Amino acid sequence: MKTSITYILIFFFSFSLIAQEKEQPPKGGEPKNFSLPKKETVKLDNGLTLVMVPYGSIPKATIRFSIKTGNIDENENQVWLSDLLADLLEEGSTTKSSKQIADEMAGMGGNLNISVGLHTSSMNSSVLYEFAPEAIMLMADVLKNPKFPAEELDRLKADMKRDLSVRLSRPGSQARRDFYAQLYPDHPYGRVYPSDEMIESYTVDDIKQFYEEHFGAVRTTVYVAGKFNRDEVQETVEKAFLDWREGTPSKYNIAKPVASNEVKIIDRPGAPQSTIYYGLPVIGPSHEDYIALDITNSILGGSFASRITSNIREDKGYTYSPYSSLDTRYKSGVWYESADVTTEHTGASLTEIKKEIEKLQNEPPSKEEMEGIINYESGIYVLQNSTPSGIIGQMIFLDTHDLDESFLTNKVAKMHEVTPEKVQEMTKKYIKPENMTLIVVGDREKIENQIPKPVKQSLKQ
Repeated sequence: MKTSITYILIFFFSFSLIAQEKEQPPKGGEPKNFSLPKKETVKLDNGLTLVMVPYGSIPKATIRFSIKTGNIDENENQVWLSDLLADLLEEGSTTKSSKQIADEMAGMGGNLNISVGLHTSSMNSSVLYEFAPEAIMLMADVLKNPKFPAEELDRLKADMKRDLSVRLSRPGSQARRDFYAQLYPDHPYGRVYPSDEMIESYTVDDIKQFYEEHFGAVRTTVYVAGKFNRDEVQETVEKAFLDWREGTPSKYNIAKPVASNEVKIIDRPGAPQSTIYYGLPVIGPSHEDYIALDITNSILGGSFASRITSNIREDKGYTYSPYSSLDTRYKSGVWYESADVTTEHTGASLTEIKKEIEKLQNEPPSKEEMEGIINYESGIYVLQNSTPSGIIGQMIFLDTHDLDESFLTNKVAKMHEVTPEKVQEMTKKYIKPENMTLIVVGDREKIENQIPKPVKQSLKQ
């Protein structure tokens, strides 16, 4: 009887192993390098650049006007002034109302979007390919001939103040504001949000002056990607922009970030969670270590399979959505870990984050872990850039950070060159807890004594 039971157990055990083996997914293929589609660049006499990228079979053209100005050009009394400028641009040109523009864009199968970033401002649309020339003419009219209607300014400022109030009611926004203010105390990067009083002070004359100082042909690149008639597009761009003023060349203000071990608690009485921002200045995309540091970030906290995520989310249950980020700036960068953790585990979360950093400083990751992260990151990279919009975004990234095209085309190969020892080196070299700024938004009474001793001691130095 015992023998029969033994055979039965062996059978089921063996069957279970076979079933488990069959359930394993097949090994994925090695991601290939990103190939930048063939493009053509035309330079107008006034300095404007046209970049045309025939790509894909979908009968649509993606158009983006990229102007090298944004929040980086604002002074300490102009925070979000460029955003307000963009809002007024959407109110129409001297020849067409906002409704006329919207209706005409809709008739071409698209709409007009105007946005502002740290380094660039953009006008975007995606239209049926046969309408690409008409869309370019319409967008050029909005960019070159803004109406800046004074009667709309109060409404837009009120909208902006409401948006600001909503954002600053969130602990993540409060933490981000103070975190970047600490790292970039004398630079636009450190001025994340304006005050209500600052917004209220803005006039149409302020907006017009900012436009005159920072907009012009020499700062503008027109990107057209997808399906379109090449000759018609070039002819239209020349017709629309050849008479536009050159303007002044862009000159980004290079920041000098501050590495400190400051700790700040923003009191939120009764909060069930603490929001943590914990990080320091690092390198920018133009540095030779950037790709290796990017892979290091993915292993630490920048992917769902990362170590910090596995630790404080999966194993400990302190938080639901922790992540780390390698945030790019011009000639600089920031690495930080962010998490919303339960109040009673605030200190323990910080201890575990630091523990994972120190572990990677002292011991390189396994080859298996490296292979999984690199395949994932390189695959996502290629996938994200497989659309006209993604391709344009990458070309703007190159232009913003003064990078050669080889940065894109060799990136996957460079990722696969990163060794476990290189990751350990990057962690030692750049991810240093003793130099990290810590911002915590939470119930001060419950979390103040949870801050680990090494962090408190560094604050006293």
